[in-house]
Amino acid sequence: MTRIRVAAAVLNQTPLDWEGNRRNILAAVEVARTAGASILCLPELCISGYGCEDEFHAPGLHATAMKVLEEILPSTRGMIVALGLPVLHKHALFNCACLAADGRLAGFVAKRFLAADGLHYEPRWFKPWPQGVRDAVRIGGQDVPIGDLVFDCGGVKVGFEICEDAWVAKRPGADLSLQGVDIILNPSASHFAFGKHEIRKRFVTEGSRAFGVSYVYANLLGNEAGRVIYDGGALIASAGRLLASGPRFSFAPVKVTSTVIDVTATRMDRARTGSFQPELGSGPTATACEFQFPDIEPEAARPSPADWESSPDLKNEEFTRAIALGLFDYLRKSRSQGFVVSLSGGADSSAVSCLVALMVELASAELTGKGFADMLAHIPDLGKAGSPKERTGRLLHCVYQASVNSSEATRGSAKTVSEALGARMSWFDISQMAEAYVSGMEKVIGRKLTWETDDITLQNIQARVRGPGAWLLANVENALLLATSNRSEAAVGYATMDGDTCGGLSPIAGIDKAFLLQWLRWLEKTGPVGPGPIPALAVVNALAPTAELRPQENAQTDEKDLMPYPVLDAIERAAIRDKQMPVEVFRTIRAQFPKYSGGEMVIWVERFFRMWCRNQWKRERYAPSFHVDDENLDPKTWCRFPILSGGFVRELAELRAFAGISRNQP
Repeated sequence: MTRIRVAAAVLNQTPLDWEGNRRNILAAVEVARTAGASILCLPELCISGYGCEDEFHAPGLHATAMKVLEEILPSTRGMIVALGLPVLHKHALFNCACLAADGRLAGFVAKRFLAADGLHYEPRWFKPWPQGVRDAVRIGGQDVPIGDLVFDCGGVKVGFEICEDAWVAKRPGADLSLQGVDIILNPSASHFAFGKHEIRKRFVTEGSRAFGVSYVYANLLGNEAGRVIYDGGALIASAGRLLASGPRFSFAPVKVTSTVIDVTATRMDRARTGSFQPELGSGPTATACEFQFPDIEPEAARPSPADWESSPDLKNEEFTRAIALGLFDYLRKSRSQGFVVSLSGGADSSAVSCLVALMVELASAELTGKGFADMLAHIPDLGKAGSPKERTGRLLHCVYQASVNSSEATRGSAKTVSEALGARMSWFDISQMAEAYVSGMEKVIGRKLTWETDDITLQNIQARVRGPGAWLLANVENALLLATSNRSEAAVGYATMDGDTCGGLSPIAGIDKAFLLQWLRWLEKTGPVGPGPIPALAVVNALAPTAELRPQENAQTDEKDLMPYPVLDAIERAAIRDKQMPVEVFRTIRAQFPKYSGGEMVIWVERFFRMWCRNQWKRERYAPSFHVDDENLDPKTWCRFPILSGGFVRELAELRAFAGISRNQP
């Protein structure tokens, strides 16, 4: 019998943080060694960091990555370790996994399929390696194999699928299976998106079954470079069974998952498969690397998902934990000393404030109070805070900025929420500042500004006057100002630039308003496993979303200004995600929302397209936002659109003509 303990590590790396990345790698190697693992798979590009962007084009980056690899090699004695780094070979850059065996370089496997959709831009930096091609690269005075390699380590064959390789139809795993590979290692940098972890589990377990192998999947963890959040979630499967799974959304820098696989058993499973036909004769030769595996005892499979992963509210749980981890890492890596939120008492700012408090509670529960303070050691006196609520008070400062159009309801809501979270709360009155700008402009233009003639102007000045105060508070406290705009507002530009968009980070700009409203109701009544509900949100959930920028007698609400949020979000998905033209969008949403008239739908579809085109410049200027949904509108990570365009004039005319003909038809 050939039983081997294998391990997969998830690491919270940072681009170009050579010392920090090396420290995490060495820690993972030591944890795996202590667990008795002979083979350890680390994430994709874990030495340099995955999100180096155009810095991958810097010659010094490749040289430093290779130096760090050489520094790490001695720690791999007695083990087989897969490490990711960029390799420059024959004037081309390749995304590689290096296999180190017993302290020596065995070779580099180069990625065959590069991720090029959505937020991925790998072909900008890397070249795909052609199937079946092998070469040698000169490292430290010796020729080291590079390319489409299989390794024979002490009689056990090891191959690679690197992240995207496993997501394509023509997976390299099929070829590896025909070459008699026993173990496939998958070093990945697979970003979090709703529902994506289930896809990973399927391709890992199904890959292990279809290829007749054991499959080891490692991933990045945390907010690596600012926008993208990695959820970790190491996976190990064999012959179609999931043997072990690691935690997701951990606040720890390193997590290692290990289990025992039986190579002899998987070989016999493959031998019993009638359709399996190995490559015979002149197939490619495996790269030999000497290694002696210890004799170990069997171990029962133990996939151990967290309690929250079986929740019927999985999307709510994932959203909470993804944003909490994103905020924690952004705070830690930017070395900011806390957060400032302009808390209006409405849904968006309340959601952002709650997410900060949940970050504190979730991280404190995992790391303990001391571990939490140690991870954020750059923040003075944080260790003196004895409870999660006290830590929230140290890290979160909310400010309510009232105008003449603000209501007692929103003021009371802001007070209730801030007290429930334990946040510090300050109160500004911006009425005089707004009036000073208005009266000054009236002198310039020689007339009065009125709501009848200058509605948007008078709304915007109130929002903009709030910006400097919030920025000033953040600067005084060396804190990070969080913007509170959501994705639905971004779609139609329902936000004031340099007003409610002020901030260094926009944590909810990737999520739509309909989901946020649902999430707040869930957070009020149920809440995430562990922290539980925040009942104080009842005051927020009782209010209709409103900007409160018009006089109160106008009873302004967001949906009166725009359209019902569920309709807006459905139009956005049809128009932007599915790339439907106005007539197609109209027909799609008319079927989804039969309670609204055809005339209303025409108005809303036309309003969406006009506002979408008019406001691309705003989306270009939004503060960095977290990517949590692979239907994002962020032009820097997912959805590109011209700032200047024809505005769908022809298509909207076709919509009006079509609706005029078919409005009364079933």
